[in-house]
Amino acid sequence: MRYSLIITIIIVLGAIFVSGCLDHQDEQEEEIPWNLTLTDGESTILLSMEDIRALKPVTGHAYAVSTVGIRYGPYRVKGVDILDLLDLIGGAGENDLLYISAPDGYLWVFDTEQASGSGFLTFNTDLKEIPSPPLRVIIAYEQDGKPLTYNDGGPLRLIITSDTSDVITEGSSWVKWVDRIEIRRR
Repeated sequence: MRYSLIITIIIVLGAIFVSGCLDHQDEQEEEIPWNLTLTDGESTILLSMEDIRALKPVTGHAYAVSTVGIRYGPYRVKGVDILDLLDLIGGAGENDLLYISAPDGYLWVFDTEQASGSGFLTFNTDLKEIPSPPLRVIIAYEQDGKPLTYNDGGPLRLIITSDTSDVITEGSSWVKWVDRIEIRRR
């Protein structure tokens, strides 16, 4: 009798634990208040998430590989073309550099050729280097039809996209938690 009571208690506690864990997996994260600062050293614009979503959206396929070979994707993403964001502060010149940064201190520098989608290494699904198809650099806010979660680098993440789901790019340039884009004029 005593063992059956203990077993019953363990089963009930286990059921409570499992059901609690399963419920949390489907929950959406609450939207984090977020702003994106665009600056060229002379002008600065602060965009809210609402402002960013009001801009012309673009979509694409995103697939990345980390420096240690971990694959992320393929995903279908939605966001804003980085060139459209740069146009809000006068655009970037041919020799300008773009400093894309996050609050954790991560920083990636792009030249304007890369901002236009050129100059990236691309791979097929066997991780063999392939000639680069047309690519687009976007600041994404959705992944697979849902808001980009904090764990996936959201609410804003710089992502390199293609027109097909079988093109892989290097993930080191996929900046998570983007909160600042600075044009450094040269």
